[in-house]
Amino acid sequence: MVEPVTGKISPLLLALSAIAFAILIGLGTWQWNRMIWKEALIDTINTRIVEAPVPLNAIIGMADNGTDIEYRPVKLTGTLLNDGEQFVLATLDGQSGWHVYTPVQIDGGQIIFVNRGFVPYDKRDPAAREDGQMNQLVNIEGLARAALTQKPGWVVPDNAPEKREFYWKDLNAMIAAAGLEDKNVLPFFVDKTSKLPDGLLPVAGVTRIDLPNNHMQYLITWYGLALALAAVLLAYGIKTRRKAA
Repeated sequence: MVEPVTGKISPLLLALSAIAFAILIGLGTWQWNRMIWKEALIDTINTRIVEAPVPLNAIIGMADNGTDIEYRPVKLTGTLLNDGEQFVLATLDGQSGWHVYTPVQIDGGQIIFVNRGFVPYDKRDPAAREDGQMNQLVNIEGLARAALTQKPGWVVPDNAPEKREFYWKDLNAMIAAAGLEDKNVLPFFVDKTSKLPDGLLPVAGVTRIDLPNNHMQYLITWYGLALALAAVLLAYGIKTRRKAA
């Protein structure tokens, strides 16, 4: 790899080192951009979740205009269509169970899926939590959540809509599994934050707010490796020159 007469580093080693350096710098810069994006997202969420809830119609208008509705506080009144419940796998305080997504019919016949909260595995059957299955008009406060357009990643299991079991929030599949018509269902969700009296299920207020932000440590790692590579190459070059001399 080293020319013994001139003490120069071979072009191949320089080329490979330059490629590796560029890749490491690129990865570090990508993490930098991700960190800036994540910090802005966290600031936006923290600002929104403390705002006063607005009527559902206001959120519908925002969604229709292409405005970001994620984590915007909302309030609505409607009737729970308990027969259309769908279940998304979840955990709460280390306990496995389900988030209960219930269609709620509002004025005008429109329907929105509301994540009413968490139930343990053995409480999935509505008969095991009858006290929380209100049949009258209910007032709900929550956070608007956008629907996912595709599975988040290959490691996520496929949904089983025929069993009403979901591993990611596929709104279209939920609509079909509940026997509803697409035209009647709003194209986003609401995560319920208003809680039922103690002891009643589902347990609301389960929206994950504390988003992980580890991009700084990844950034330092990639930039650090790039710096180390440059330092090693420099030291190697000095050493070979001294040997040639």
